[in-house]
Amino acid sequence: MGFLSNKNVMLEQHEESRLDVLRAVANKAAELGVTEDPDAVYQAFLDREDMGATGMTEGFAIPHAKSPAITAATVVVFKNDKALEWPSFDDQPVDIAIALLVPDGEAGTTHIKLLSKTAVLLMDDAFKEMVRSSNDADQIAAAINEKLEEE
Repeated sequence: MGFLSNKNVMLEQHEESRLDVLRAVANKAAELGVTEDPDAVYQAFLDREDMGATGMTEGFAIPHAKSPAITAATVVVFKNDKALEWPSFDDQPVDIAIALLVPDGEAGTTHIKLLSKTAVLLMDDAFKEMVRSSNDADQIAAAINEKLEEE
């Protein structure tokens, strides 16, 4: 069982701002059944964003939320149809967010493992190219699960 299924991959989205993306991911968490309080999840994203850039490089971001309102560690992939202003390490806008949602109780273990493995994924040019070019939710979910489950 992976961290995400094709239902966690949001393709061809049309959001206008970073905050809209975070709100959409929080709402998706409710739809996926990993929270009953999308407002608390959205606030957890905002609290983390206030601490510093979650934008990585080349149009990718790793926003993350830790909250008691999240019931299971989950990954959501969000592909927007245009790049948005997003504080990032290379000062470039972001169009693909790989969002990490972690229950408070797992914040130290699961969160760090997910974050480090996702950051490593984003150093893999072949992986980034596949996510950028693919509109196949099954393919994207399978590739991420495969990497996240490696020991």
